Amino acid sequence: MFKKSYRAFALAVALTMVVALLPTNFAFASTADVTLVSTVRQGEPITAYLLESSQISTLDPQLATDSVSIDYIENLFLGLTNTDALVPGQINPELATEWSVSEDGLVWTFTLRNDVPWVQWDPVNDEAKVLRMVTAGDVEYGIKRACDPRVLAEYGYVVSGVVAGCADTLAMDAETFTDADRDLVQVTALDDTTLQVTLTFAASYFLSETPMWVYRPVPREIIEEYGDNWTEPGNLTTNGPYMMDEWIRGVRHVLVRNPHIPADLVGPGNVERLVFTVVEDAGTAFALYQDNQIEGVGVPTAELQSILADPAYADQLHQISEPTVFYFGFAFDKSPTDNVHVRRAMSASIDRNAFIEEIRAGLGIPMIHFTPPGMFGAPPINEVGVGYDPEYARAEMEAAGYPNCQGLPNMEFVTYTGAGTWAEFLAAALERELGCDPNLFTIEQQEFSVLLETVSAQNEAADRPHVWTLGWGPDYPDANNWVNDVLHCESAHNDFKRPCSEVDDLILQAMAEPDPDARIELYYRIEELFFGPEGLYPIAPIFMRLRYSLLKPWFSFPIETDGLFGGNHFDYYTIDQEAQLAARGG
Repeated sequence: MFKKSYRAFALAVALTMVVALLPTNFAFASTADVTLVSTVRQGEPITAYLLESSQISTLDPQLATDSVSIDYIENLFLGLTNTDALVPGQINPELATEWSVSEDGLVWTFTLRNDVPWVQWDPVNDEAKVLRMVTAGDVEYGIKRACDPRVLAEYGYVVSGVVAGCADTLAMDAETFTDADRDLVQVTALDDTTLQVTLTFAASYFLSETPMWVYRPVPREIIEEYGDNWTEPGNLTTNGPYMMDEWIRGVRHVLVRNPHIPADLVGPGNVERLVFTVVEDAGTAFALYQDNQIEGVGVPTAELQSILADPAYADQLHQISEPTVFYFGFAFDKSPTDNVHVRRAMSASIDRNAFIEEIRAGLGIPMIHFTPPGMFGAPPINEVGVGYDPEYARAEMEAAGYPNCQGLPNMEFVTYTGAGTWAEFLAAALERELGCDPNLFTIEQQEFSVLLETVSAQNEAADRPHVWTLGWGPDYPDANNWVNDVLHCESAHNDFKRPCSEVDDLILQAMAEPDPDARIELYYRIEELFFGPEGLYPIAPIFMRLRYSLLKPWFSFPIETDGLFGGNHFDYYTIDQEAQLAARGG
């Protein structure tokens, strides 16, 4: 399942410059029960004008699943730890200043700082009010909330995979579940600054999960007071570097700096206000960029070659590789894709280099196994996997009982909207390399959410396609997030309906292996069992995405490294305001 709808780039626009309010400097008291209100002054804050291609779905950390929502949550809520904006995959302290793990690897103890306030921004009166300090109890509440079946946290499966008791509570009946049942989840605030988390097994990758949004603390009293409306502007109480000033669904989102956050928890950027406007059309977005109304834009495919050839864009153009791997998925409960030889043959028929050139305008890196570079445990990119091999493909199709594709039954290919050419490329490859009649293949495009419903393992085989397109982007930088969370036979994302086999035992072994070198070796073997000559091929990996973005000369942030895991760090955004205003006519 492609659980995050990855954007080409987080962008925003404002058609006019506006005068806004900027909080003055403020120092809060050491007591946790004091209520303080910052004053504000008139002025033009340093503002980044950007675009979104879609609206925010939710600002609730335990409910977020899409990249737009996760970006905002990253900047509104601090976590136990955080991923480094400059060094992909590096885990840094955030609320937690230090941590330790028991000798058996089961009990993690985090020491939290005591100087981070919960802040409620009043957008009507432009006041930032400190309610109290964040405690270990808030983190405990957030994690247990992800394990509450009444909350319907889609990413609860990540927590339940490692935190003791979470799987048990998620399996309980939501109608009879009570707050007291949450205590079955073995997460405990020993005091205000000490959190203890007990795991079901010695998951060596647990720390790499802790920056995820689903583990972030939330203020219980605010949720209980406002219910589903707790994330609305005015109610929303956060602890991150920014606060939500405006949220007009489908139109505009505005963030302002949190004046009460400790200085050492804020990145080096200088942007005090961010104005995001929702613009879905890529052509419109590019026109706004050309008119200096926004700071950055993803490069439309139709404009790519002209921009690459134009020296005026040379210092504005950035190429970014994203660890998002796209693939064809195969149904194990339908003939002929229930036949491993057919799956191998189909995968080996795909010339991935040609696919990237013809379908992706050169924007991609061929992938012949699943875990991409940059993840712990990822094998070297060209060492594991068969890839494009027509001779092997023909031998496998013959072994399947369909020599020269004779007798192959009709097959249904379903893609998400805009990826119909992918299925056409596959059909043409099967015709060229294997001699298949192209009339055997029916191709249908579906809106993304509809596609997810269509391929769901809950459906009968007759209602599911043989082949479909999806992609997977990382939640945390570990091979477990790929081979276990997607491909394991008991994964919630096993829409392939692949039965369990020896490779699943190896995946479980790799999850608990404490020796990093041994884990790397295990993941190498796992990828070989999936994508080697004798592989199972639940999917045919195709490519890892590359993209181009344009940034104005006065706007900078670590675009090549930031936001690969979780959300972008807006507190790394820097604006040369004098140059920005001059380009817009002052």
